[in-house]
Amino acid sequence: MTTQMEYAKRGSVTDEMREVARAEDLSPEYIMRGLAEGRIVIPRNLSHEIPAMGIGEGLRIKVNANIGTSRDICDVDTELLKAKVAHEAGADTLMDLSTGGDIDAIRRRIMKATPLPIGTVPIYQAAIIAQEKRGAIVDMTEDDLFNAIERNAKDGVDFVTVHCGINRVSVDRMKRSKRLTGIVSRGGTFLAAWIMHNDKENPLYGNYDYLLELAKKYDVTLSLGDGLRPGCIRDATDGPQIQELITIGELVDRARAAGVQVMVEGPGHVPIDQIDANVKLEKAVCKGAPFYVLGPLVTDIAPGYDHIVGAIGGAVAAMAGADYLCYVTPTEHIGLPDVEDVREGVIVSRIAAHAGDLVRRRDKAIVWDNDMSKARADLDWKRQMDLSINPARVRKVKEERSPGEMTDKGCSMCGEFCAIKILKEYMKAEH
Repeated sequence: MTTQMEYAKRGSVTDEMREVARAEDLSPEYIMRGLAEGRIVIPRNLSHEIPAMGIGEGLRIKVNANIGTSRDICDVDTELLKAKVAHEAGADTLMDLSTGGDIDAIRRRIMKATPLPIGTVPIYQAAIIAQEKRGAIVDMTEDDLFNAIERNAKDGVDFVTVHCGINRVSVDRMKRSKRLTGIVSRGGTFLAAWIMHNDKENPLYGNYDYLLELAKKYDVTLSLGDGLRPGCIRDATDGPQIQELITIGELVDRARAAGVQVMVEGPGHVPIDQIDANVKLEKAVCKGAPFYVLGPLVTDIAPGYDHIVGAIGGAVAAMAGADYLCYVTPTEHIGLPDVEDVREGVIVSRIAAHAGDLVRRRDKAIVWDNDMSKARADLDWKRQMDLSINPARVRKVKEERSPGEMTDKGCSMCGEFCAIKILKEYMKAEH
């Protein structure tokens, strides 16, 4: 089978490229060139019949929502509702991170329930199988891992997070570092523990060519996971993180040479003044590969409000060149998010993404802001609600606190002293 990247390298424009071009208001040739160079990806499995969506340079910044069961809370119907709510709130992709229940069945049900591209982290499933069969995650075999990856790909998963940048050298570097939080990536921890226990190389790194063969077979986009991302502000931009990024940069080159689409995952906890440097470093080391960031979270002290912390970092990262934001919910660091946490996480991440688009695609992004500004100037409340990023919330607040007419009337904040209303009256009087 021919991948989207291979078509692009041949100079062929596919239906998927045309679909992305229409959605982004760009030329199909621009999308084709971006795919050929590896600066744009279209995460869409050959067997997954969903609308094509692009991530990367020059495109609208995209938002991902994580859902999935845990061992403590395994309610598939709730996860399906989360998928629905995330889609309605404007998420561009979903990742199923399930670790509880029948993971294959859960993944398939989620994929049937949404038209969005779906990502997974197959090592979760491989680790759980190893624990059930052999009693410990570190007893996972290479076959367990690659079988899980192909199982996901066969089901039509569009992109997979694979922690290929963790190897024996980087684990040794991490052990000798003075990290406060060690490794906070779940997949990264599984592999680091496996390397130390078995005294062997990470199979995803040692057998990377085989991974590329699997990805190419299904045209699955590889999301090269940041297994050594910083888990706290103090650990940001340290040696282990940067060493892994350098390794990932080499793996990006190998994926492109094989015709496999690839993007790179970025750091978690980063102070504001280091975000720009982190994004630019990834873009330089990975030669413009689409950058997928979790947050970044700009402080460690706000559990319960980490969606806001992540949105602050996400806006700065988007402005600097990040292409894809993984949402953060209010319950990050506390517990499995509920349906409303998912909605809030998507909305605030979309705000951050749009703030970035206003810098990077201002001529296109500002149309929405201009329309909202005109509706405000006209005191057209219905239009303001329709244009809002979360119309239901605006309607609820307006009806509760400023009931009555929907046009030519101020809100309960200023009432009769509404600046826009007063100015309109005097402007009319002059004419």
